[in-house]
Amino acid sequence: MDSDMKRYISILTLALVALFAASCEQDTLSPTSVIKDSKVEMLPFDYWLEANFLRPYNIEFKYRYALNESDYGFYTIPADVDAAIIYAHLVKYLCVDTYDEVASVDFTRAYFPKMFFLIGEWEYRNTGSIVLGTAEAGKKIMLSGVNLLPGLFERESGEELVDDLNHYYIKTIHHEFTHILNQTKEYPETFTQVTPTTYVGDACFDTDQYWLGRGYITAYAQNEHREDFAELLSEYITHDAAWWEAQLKQAHDETETVRQTSPDAEYGDVLITSKIDIVRAYMEEAWDIDIDELRDILWRRFHDVVNGYVDLSSVAI
Repeated sequence: MDSDMKRYISILTLALVALFAASCEQDTLSPTSVIKDSKVEMLPFDYWLEANFLRPYNIEFKYRYALNESDYGFYTIPADVDAAIIYAHLVKYLCVDTYDEVASVDFTRAYFPKMFFLIGEWEYRNTGSIVLGTAEAGKKIMLSGVNLLPGLFERESGEELVDDLNHYYIKTIHHEFTHILNQTKEYPETFTQVTPTTYVGDACFDTDQYWLGRGYITAYAQNEHREDFAELLSEYITHDAAWWEAQLKQAHDETETVRQTSPDAEYGDVLITSKIDIVRAYMEEAWDIDIDELRDILWRRFHDVVNGYVDLSSVAI
C-alpha cells in the first residue's frame, strides 16, 4: 500500500471517530415522546352514538373519515356531520330497532355488523352504476352517498320519500345485512338452481332491460346468486304487498318478450316466486324470522319517519 493511500485511510478513520464521538455526546434520549396522541374532540353526537350503538350493541358507527376504512379503488370524501346524524337515526330506527322487534335484542347484538362506516358521495363504477354500500367479512358495512341525504328530506315527502329512502339508503343496509346472515348460515343450494344459467355478471347486468321477465327482481340481481338472494329479501321487506304483486305481473308480461328470443324461457313471475319461497323458508328455518312480519314492521316504521314522528336531528341522551 503506497503512502498516499495510507494517509487517506488515516484521515478517514479520524473523521469517523470524531463523528461517532460527537454523536454520542448529542444523542441523549429525551423523556418526551415524539409520537403525539391524535385526540379528537367528542361532540354530543359521539356521546349519542355511544349510548345508542356502542354500549347496547357493541356497534361502532364511524362517521369521521378514515382512509384505511375506505375503498382505495374509488375517490371518496368525508360525510358531513349533520347528514351522518340523520343516517344514524335511520339505521337505528329502521334497521337495528326493526330486528330487535321481529327477532330480539339478542339476535341483533349477535349478528348485526359491528361497524358502520360512512362516506359522503356515491362510489361510481366505470360501467356508470353506483355502489350504495358494501359488506366486509360479516363485520362491517360501508354506506355511501350520505351527504345527499338531507336534500332528499328537503325535496320529497310521503310515498316518494319512502321510495327514495328505500332505494338509495335503507334497502342497502338490509341487502348487506342479508349477506352477513348468509355468510353465517349458508342458504340452500336449491336457490342457485332456479336460474342457474342466466346470471350475467358485474360487467353487463345493468344493460338488460327485461330482468323481471327473466326471473330477477332487479337488474342487479342478475349479477350472481348471492346478490340475487340479497336483492330478493331486501326488495321484499322494503316494499308493500301491492308493489310486490305489481312486479310479478310485470314479470309475467315481460316473459312474452323474452320468449321471442328464448322460446323455452320459464315465466319470470314463476321463477321469482320460486326463489322468494326459498328465501322465506331460509329465514324461518335458519333465523326464526317471518319475512312478512318483518315487512309489516319495517313499513310501519318507514311511515313513522316520513310522517315526522321520529326526530332525526336530536343527539340528546
